[in-house]
Amino acid sequence: MKPAPFEYFAPENVPEVLALLEQYGDEAKVLAGGQSLMPLMNLRLARPKVVIDIGRLSELQYIAPLSNGDLAVGAFTRQRTVERSDLVQSENPLLAATIPLISHAQIRNRGTIGGSIAHADPAAELPALSVALEAEFTVRSSRNQRVIRSQDFFLGYMTTALQPSELLTEIRIPAWDPRLGWAVSEVSRREGDFALVGVIVLLRLDNDVCENARITLFGVGAAPVRMRKAEEMLRGRRADGKAIAEAARIVSEDLEPDSDLHASAEYRKEVAGTLTRRSLVEALSRAREATKR
Repeated sequence: MKPAPFEYFAPENVPEVLALLEQYGDEAKVLAGGQSLMPLMNLRLARPKVVIDIGRLSELQYIAPLSNGDLAVGAFTRQRTVERSDLVQSENPLLAATIPLISHAQIRNRGTIGGSIAHADPAAELPALSVALEAEFTVRSSRNQRVIRSQDFFLGYMTTALQPSELLTEIRIPAWDPRLGWAVSEVSRREGDFALVGVIVLLRLDNDVCENARITLFGVGAAPVRMRKAEEMLRGRRADGKAIAEAARIVSEDLEPDSDLHASAEYRKEVAGTLTRRSLVEALSRAREATKR
């Protein structure tokens, strides 16, 4: 398959990109790593009249610690660069563990952090991870700059709060709390495939009582899903097998997943509960180890 005809631009810097987005708006698509956009164009599921290739924007390729402990990642940073970063390994173990789950190494060599987030595939790891970590996104247009919370960014299936004239430029991840226990797991048909169901769990303990919990699911709907009812049930409860089993049951019962040719809604509900239980057990173990340090 070949894409429909389009006009191609390769700007040298961010202001040039923003000027093109201002000019062409909905008719334009930004090409970063191309691992999501190009297959859609080749199948003619996406037919942009203009493609803006940001491959020359080295200014958006960085991983930087901030003075308050937050981690700033340029939107054009390659996924493989994040995966191999010593800074990421030391500063955010959940991010370090999640990146290798993304497809295959060849894809991560080209795929970018911002590209995956802006593409907003609901079965992708990075959108869900950003929601779980409560990250914030800096977006720019030729007129202004604004910051969007990750929980407000993903609006639906491959739909985000980005305006046609805006470019995602930076992902800011809050400073890692060393007391957190964490786990990430997913089920897919084959290694490297998109997740049929995935879950990311964060737990913080206070004397074996759950002080805070976050449970984020992906691959189950139009966008990443925070399981607020299960989180609330865990807060203030003694972290034990009974609480974990109840949280998993709530997730399975409350989840309203989609059915598609890959899996039924019933399958996703069952697997979501099982993955949540296993991930909570793993996160609890890490949280207990963290409190001993």
